[in-house]
Amino acid sequence: MTATKVALATHNAHKVEELRAILAPYLPGITLLSAADFDLPEPVEDEVTFAGNALIKARQLAAQGVIALADDSGICVDALGGAPGVFSARWSGKHGDDAANRQLLLAQLADVPDRHRGARFHAAAVMVTPEGEEIVCEADMPGVLLYGERGEGGFGYDPIFMAEGQDRSNAELTMEEKDAISHRGKAFRQLAPHVARALGAR
Repeated sequence: MTATKVALATHNAHKVEELRAILAPYLPGITLLSAADFDLPEPVEDEVTFAGNALIKARQLAAQGVIALADDSGICVDALGGAPGVFSARWSGKHGDDAANRQLLLAQLADVPDRHRGARFHAAAVMVTPEGEEIVCEADMPGVLLYGERGEGGFGYDPIFMAEGQDRSNAELTMEEKDAISHRGKAFRQLAPHVARALGAR
């Protein structure tokens, strides 16, 4: 019988909801668990790459005997030499303080003109099986940083980022619109066939 359960290595409810929407068309009938369902502590993400941090999280969860998915993502700003990068979630010094992170980034770019406000979101999506198979898929969403916050949706840096080809911030897009172009959407759609294969083999 084909397995239908996979687990996402995150305690972030926003990410679980977003990933469920992204994967549903590719993996119908899938049950998506989260790290919270396994009562696991948050692992220390001390790698210097997005893929490395994602693998830390997925390996911890795969050790529980389940196919594990994880991602690590962040914003890379041209004028800051690619920062915040892997430090995006704790850019202001406190992990997960989205508002403080956005305000610091806006302050750092206050005098930077339009032509130098290029940025991109980057995501590494990974799958790790209990047997030790590891797959990594990476993708970008290029765009620009705005001068202030726009929109109420999304999370993280969405209110201050406008994707290439858009006239609204990520926070002004519907979840469906954002998923269609987002770095996470692209990376997990690349990963979906590998997940389907791994589930079918169980």
